[in-house]
Amino acid sequence: MEHLKAFDDEVNAFLDNMFGPRGLIRVLTLTMSASGGFFTACWIGRLLALTPTVDTRVVWPSVFFTADSVLILSSWEGGYNLQCQDLTSAGEADIRVARVLWWYYFSKLIEFLDTIFFVLRKKTSQITFLHVYHHASMFNIWWCVLNWIPCGQSFFGPTLNSFIHILMYSYYGLSVFPSMHKYLWWKKYLTQAQLVQFLLTISHTMSAVVRPCGFPLGCLLFQSSYMMTLVILFLNFYIQVRFLKIGRKRGLWKGSSPAHSKKRRFGKAST
Repeated sequence: MEHLKAFDDEVNAFLDNMFGPRGLIRVLTLTMSASGGFFTACWIGRLLALTPTVDTRVVWPSVFFTADSVLILSSWEGGYNLQCQDLTSAGEADIRVARVLWWYYFSKLIEFLDTIFFVLRKKTSQITFLHVYHHASMFNIWWCVLNWIPCGQSFFGPTLNSFIHILMYSYYGLSVFPSMHKYLWWKKYLTQAQLVQFLLTISHTMSAVVRPCGFPLGCLLFQSSYMMTLVILFLNFYIQVRFLKIGRKRGLWKGSSPAHSKKRRFGKAST
């Protein structure tokens, strides 16, 4: 334990020297350990692909309804400037937003449970590069956000993402009930909504680059670059799913079965 604490102190001293003082979440090793556990769960999921299935479909979107709704209300009531908001000018509103964003950061840890459920239900095909990259990177990025930019311009992305999570976890919760399936026609629009979210976040971030207000420029450029990687990955996922559905309905080659056509056209990556 002493060696772990010493390592954590050294890493934090290096980060303080590079980026300046901070104070919200200094224990980097906890974040790193959680991420390590996430990667381990993904690896174990591949090993357990042949084990009996465990049904873990439970209703737990209410946790995200609460956290996401509070975040939306706090950002709105804080009177933040939509075009650009610095880190200090809003006073008490900045503190309130930072507190809510801490819970948003904590929700990223809870979202690791998605992967645990995939493992227990043998849905290993859903543990894709996009899934692992998105969940692992968001948790670590938000550790940095809460340490150096826990308010100001940082509010916009989580506000949009909160709305998307309300839609997503509403779908997950309702899909547990077979009688509700006929009302879930809007599932096909979820990925589109996520792509719109990323593009709006990039636009909002770049607006602070064009007309700066004192928010760190490096953070704005990093966020825009990271969001572009998500646009590329989610767009690739959307295109694959879209063409896969078309292939199943029409068949990609005359006289071939949908399953055979899918294998020839998309290969293992589309499974």
